[in-house]
Amino acid sequence: MKEYIINLPHLQSFKNRLGSLAVWSICWLMWIYLLVPLLTLSAWLLGEKKLSDEMLWFGGYKSLLELLQIYGIALFILAIIWLAWVGYCSFHKPQLLPKHHKVVTDQELCAAYHVDIAELPQCRDASLITVYFDDLGKIIHLEPDITLPHQ
Repeated sequence: MKEYIINLPHLQSFKNRLGSLAVWSICWLMWIYLLVPLLTLSAWLLGEKKLSDEMLWFGGYKSLLELLQIYGIALFILAIIWLAWVGYCSFHKPQLLPKHHKVVTDQELCAAYHVDIAELPQCRDASLITVYFDDLGKIIHLEPDITLPHQ
């Protein structure tokens, strides 16, 4: 099976699909919001009369310079926020296990992943494990590759 879960939208919950649609919509609206003034400016510089009259109505070059200052400040603030987020994420590593995690026995582990209890040590020691999924994305079988030596 070569397909990844991200390419299988039927495996996503309704909340995940709705959240993805919201993020996608917001991102495209932001791009349109930023590109429309640039398209208007380009058309104005190329001599489009209707847009030229509109630019003069809103203050011409002085208005353009004020808008460029506002855009520059907004981009600067966004860059600072992004750099702060990257810095935070690089120093704050997520915790691998939740604070209150349940201890699972080997029998429960084997039952959940459909592994024979005799194969569990091989799966733990294997460098490579083949994982088989069903159509709903649940693990149905683990198969350790015993041809590769453990390092």
